[in-house]
Amino acid sequence: MSNAAVSAAPDALADLAETIAREAAALAVQRRAEGVEVADRKSSIADVVTAADREVEELIRRRIGEARPDDAFFGEESGAATGTSGLTWVVDPIDGTVNYLYGSPVYAVSIGVVRGVPDPSMWEPVAGVVIAPATGQVYRAVAGGVATLDGRPLSVSAPESLAETLVATGFGYTAERRWEQAAVLAGLVTEVRDVRRAGAAALDCCAVGAGTVDAYYERGINPWDMAAGSIVAAAAGADVRTWEVGDTRSFLFAAPSIVEDLATLVRTLEDDVLGS
Repeated sequence: MSNAAVSAAPDALADLAETIAREAAALAVQRRAEGVEVADRKSSIADVVTAADREVEELIRRRIGEARPDDAFFGEESGAATGTSGLTWVVDPIDGTVNYLYGSPVYAVSIGVVRGVPDPSMWEPVAGVVIAPATGQVYRAVAGGVATLDGRPLSVSAPESLAETLVATGFGYTAERRWEQAAVLAGLVTEVRDVRRAGAAALDCCAVGAGTVDAYYERGINPWDMAAGSIVAAAAGADVRTWEVGDTRSFLFAAPSIVEDLATLVRTLEDDVLGS
C-alpha cells in the first residue's frame, strides 16, 4: 500500500489504525495460545518483555511503514524513527504485558496517531484505537469526535462527589516508585468510593471514557501507555490533566464533575509523599 493510498484525514488514520490493530491483536492471541515466556527485563525484575511484544510491534511498525512511509514512529519495544509528514504513530504492542504473561485477558494493543513529537505535553492528538484481544473489544476515537466501543458511542460518568468516585490506578516497576505510589494511594483510598488496579493503562483510559470507572490516575506512565487511550477518554468527555512531580509526570483522566477535587487531592498527596 502506498503512502498516497491512505490520506492524513483523522478518520482515514483511525481506519488504518484499527485495521492494523486487529491484525496485531490476532497475532497476540495466537502467541498467547502457544505459550509465553519472558524474553528480557527492563527497569527491574518485574518489568518484563516477551517475544510476542517484539513480534507484534514489528508487525505494526511494518504495516504503518507500508501504508504511511513518511510518518514517524514511536514504539515501546523498538523505539523511535523520524518522519517528514508531521504525524507520529505511538504504539504499545501489548499493554499489560504481565497480565499477558500470566494469561489474564486484561491486555491491549494500543495505536495512537499524534501530530508532532511523541511527548504528551507537546503533541496534538489525532486518532486512537485500543483493542482488547482477549475479548475482541475495539475502542476508537478521533480528536474532537465521538469515542466508540464496538461502534457504540461512549460517554463518561458523572459522580457527584469524591466519595462516589471509582478510581483506577497503576504502579511502576521499581521498588522506590511503588513505595511512593502506595503512600499516595493510602491517602486516597479513604476519600473515594473504591480503587481498581487492572494492570493496563490503555484500557484504564478507555474505561474512563466508557464510564466503567470514574477516573484513572498514575504517575510515570509512558507516552505509548496512554497515547491512544487518552484520545478515547477525551473524546468521550473526560478531562485530561497532567503535572510534573518529583522526577516525572503524573496523569489524570477523569469525569468533569470530580476532576478538580480529585486533581487537588492527588497532587497534595504526591507533594506530601515526595516532599515537593
